[in-house]
Amino acid sequence: MGLAGILVGLALLVWFAYRGWTVLLLAPAAALLAAAFAGEPLLAHWTQTFMGSAAQFLAQFFPIFLMGALFGKLMEDTGSVTIIARLLVVWLGKERALLAVVLAGAVVTYGGVSLFVAFFVLAPMAEALFREAAIPRRLMPAALALGTSTFTMSALPGTPAIQNAIPMPFFGTTPFAAPGLGVIAAAIMLGFGLWWLQRVAAVAQRRGEGFGDEVPGAADAAAVDLLVRERAVTAQAFDPAEIHHAQSTPVTPHFLLAALPLGVVIAVNLLMSFIVLPRLDTAFLAEPRWGATSLAAVGGVWSVAVALAAAILVLLVVSGYRLPSVRRSVDAGANAAVLPALSVASLVGFGAVVAALPAFAVVREWVLGIDGGPLVSLAIATNVLSALTGSASGGLTIALDALGPTYMKLAAEHGIDPALMHRVAVIGAGTLDSLPHNGAVVTLLAVCGSTHAKSYFDIVMAAIVSALLALVVVIVLGGLFGSF
Repeated sequence: MGLAGILVGLALLVWFAYRGWTVLLLAPAAALLAAAFAGEPLLAHWTQTFMGSAAQFLAQFFPIFLMGALFGKLMEDTGSVTIIARLLVVWLGKERALLAVVLAGAVVTYGGVSLFVAFFVLAPMAEALFREAAIPRRLMPAALALGTSTFTMSALPGTPAIQNAIPMPFFGTTPFAAPGLGVIAAAIMLGFGLWWLQRVAAVAQRRGEGFGDEVPGAADAAAVDLLVRERAVTAQAFDPAEIHHAQSTPVTPHFLLAALPLGVVIAVNLLMSFIVLPRLDTAFLAEPRWGATSLAAVGGVWSVAVALAAAILVLLVVSGYRLPSVRRSVDAGANAAVLPALSVASLVGFGAVVAALPAFAVVREWVLGIDGGPLVSLAIATNVLSALTGSASGGLTIALDALGPTYMKLAAEHGIDPALMHRVAVIGAGTLDSLPHNGAVVTLLAVCGSTHAKSYFDIVMAAIVSALLALVVVIVLGGLFGSF
């Protein structure tokens, strides 16, 4: 009965979340249902297990949600994202329209801008560019997904994406874990994704297929669509409802000033990870008042949070005076972090209750018994949980909350570098999370004025197949040569 309860609770959570019900209620309800099947105390699981795990997730990662959403909103309202994308489009031209859209998304998201902000800013530009180049509208979502939701989220070393931050407390790693393998994985994702998109575009051109129908106001409609919002907030760290809750500047900054904050994120993250934090005396963290923790457990989150905070300050100094209302932009950015953080924390709470049930031992034994060793087991666990929850961050945290200590023990027994475990876990979470019910996919299709029927297969090839290929290569190379 216990295992049946886990399966029923998970099925109901996935189904109702896809139908647009809020995860804030679904997750505890599904957790209590699973606990009821197992004959476990319901109130204790709700207030102690569920809330304790959700609160721990917020305590660890809310600073990154907050700083990331605020940075993304300020980059949008100051016109910085717009000018960066516009110049990349001009430099590459309509002959390289697909490459221009992909690189524009990659540059801004690797620099710390939320992919939802990138969706809403880049989609109108991509529409104009694709129309001029006679590339079908149906390829817009796949091009944007490739640039914003694949290698810059899970592979490139140092990415400030929340998915790259989640494994750090579990494995004691930095945002730059396994940099060589990350770069190789990023090259595979980008190369395969571009090859596929260019191939499909060439076939469409030979058939005489043009841009297609006009869909005016798609991005504006998506920003206020409540169904899109409920799905979106479990997938990424920005609430789409806050996109238009402040006024953007009519005067965009110079390209160098616009790009400067992105460089600050990368540079400060690097300095904090390898120079500043290792030189600090952090022995005090072992004291009970600081949670009896260590620098290895918190250093990665500190690095990303400080990098984003530094970039926000630089952005306000060089471009803040252009904002019609600094307060409104800051409020909107801060508010945009709250619902996604609480939604993902609720998924984490659900996972904690499931992991605490006696029947979960069967699931644990099955996962750990998968042939291929710890790397394959970890990749499958993060893939499956991210697919079921429709959230890379939620699935990744659930997997590591339940099995992280076990994987660390296995890594020590097999001589596996925790940095390699980190990179495999993140890439694994960023593959099957892009199934049809994923909030980022739903939002992207709405912003681009397309549908699953028209565009989803190309999203699968550009965002899922490319990531799976990269994951396989990373596991093979990591198994042969270790982390590098």
